[in-house]
Amino acid sequence: MPKALWIAHVKVTDADSYAEYAKRATGAIADHGGHFLARNGAYEQLEGNDRARNVVAEFPSLQAAHDCYYSDAYQDAISYAKGASERDLMILECLDDA
Repeated sequence: MPKALWIAHVKVTDADSYAEYAKRATGAIADHGGHFLARNGAYEQLEGNDRARNVVAEFPSLQAAHDCYYSDAYQDAISYAKGASERDLMILECLDDA
């Protein structure tokens, strides 16, 4: 079964509320087998909208990533991000399980 990635591009507009989101989301992601591959590191914007916070989390499957997003714990976490950020978030299935 292929792994899946959450890919998020974020512009934070309220640092305190977003920090609370990040703290709560970390637990929800771990509870669904997810872990971070990149989290707010150095980057180079080549095309499209520049958002200074970029995050990639890996999950064991597309279903696990989907279930995490719709879990009660993540929905609670995301309530802190709404109004505190401009976000794009997607789930992308990997080509293989490597």
